[in-house]
Amino acid sequence: MSHVPHELAAEFPEAVDKIHDLKLNNAHFAKLADAYHEVNREIHRIEAEIETTSDAYAEELKKKRLALKDEVAGFLNA
Repeated sequence: MSHVPHELAAEFPEAVDKIHDLKLNNAHFAKLADAYHEVNREIHRIEAEIETTSDAYAEELKKKRLALKDEVAGFLNA
């Protein structure tokens, strides 16, 4: 189990500037990035055993994070 948070800048290091620009200039992307950050932080707290939850809920969060990451990637590749 990884205890390293999957921040967008770490997931897309080649697109850090584009992520920043999109957050400032695209309201939908900004909401998407915020949602990703929120879900990602919750997963990190669970993996670091700061919070406890069921395995099913943790897996649901990971699927949600992946879907958000895919949507972010779509913006970055557009």
